[in-house]
Amino acid sequence: MATILERNKNIKTQKKTMSEHAEDALYREVWEDVNNQKTMEFVKKYYRYLIAGTVIILLLASSIQWWRHYNSSTKQATAYSYEIAIEETDARALASMANNTSGATSDLALFQSYMLDKDVTKLEQLAAVGATRDFRDLAKIHLAGINGDSMSAKEFEKFLSDLNTKKSPFYYNSMLLIAQKYLADGDRKTANIWLDKIISDNDAPSVISGSAQSLR
Repeated sequence: MATILERNKNIKTQKKTMSEHAEDALYREVWEDVNNQKTMEFVKKYYRYLIAGTVIILLLASSIQWWRHYNSSTKQATAYSYEIAIEETDARALASMANNTSGATSDLALFQSYMLDKDVTKLEQLAAVGATRDFRDLAKIHLAGINGDSMSAKEFEKFLSDLNTKKSPFYYNSMLLIAQKYLADGDRKTANIWLDKIISDNDAPSVISGSAQSLR
């Protein structure tokens, strides 16, 4: 019994006649004419939308390019202004920059301004409405050092309560300061609770852990 392959070998492909080739050519020509006609009708019907779409795409591309250029220029100008203010130790210029920028740049400028003129209100502003946690907590640490003597140990602990989480970069510094404040107030028992918390924490920096052990 012949296989399928053997049967297929015996099938001869019939060659097209000249008239069939002519019919195919005519069919292709008609098909192209029909397609061209449909394309022209589509363009005539929707050309306004096509033009509008093209214009929108061009405007979007131009806007994105402009925004990138503007953003880059603004950042460069801010960096330059910051460098000039630092070089000239201009606390007022840094404070102005803090009000006219945002994010960490604003926080850094405000803190640097405080470091130059020691205006505590800038620390208070940074601690209250700073854009970044790092600078808010840094301001609180400085304020604790400035105002700590006028607070009781309980008030001092409450003031630094926002830093009592490992999300704060000053978590361990805060605990050590609170322990020292309780020691200064003569409350050794509560101070030891804070010191033990530092000592038992394997993540505590060695310097702070060593200080806690010496105070314990």
